[in-house]
Amino acid sequence: MKTAIYPGSFDPITNGHLDVVRRAAALFDRVIVAVAENAEKRPLFSSEERAAMVRTAARGLRNVSVEQFDGLLVEHARRKKVVAIVRGLRAVSDFEYELQLALMNRKLVEKVETIFLAPKDEYTFVSSRLVKEVARLGGDVSPFVSREVREALRRKLSR
Repeated sequence: MKTAIYPGSFDPITNGHLDVVRRAAALFDRVIVAVAENAEKRPLFSSEERAAMVRTAARGLRNVSVEQFDGLLVEHARRKKVVAIVRGLRAVSDFEYELQLALMNRKLVEKVETIFLAPKDEYTFVSSRLVKEVARLGGDVSPFVSREVREALRRKLSR
């Protein structure tokens, strides 16, 4: 069984992320969406909240599971017997950073490949950071996230 891992902070999960999850689920027997703890970021949502939102968004995708992790991604991937790390690319500007990560990961664990997937054109400009900014300013984020994520953003930002 070929297993891939799709890591990210998913703060919050967007329709672009979900599109990449669906694409990966069509290519692999099993996809683990790994909600990362990143000490360099100050997320709006806790890792538990982010994982719950991803689970809700990915419901119905039978070969997709969601888990939280911290530490080195390739070590987590090795423990899970993953053959590929899935990374989403929205624009050329993402590529340089993502390539550096892929090369470092390959150096650390040679047997795990990195696969780049592009979301649908309509999501290429969408990022969690922009969604949070639009939501903070009272804008409509409904084209970019699920109803559950919109409600979670509304609750979190109204505090």
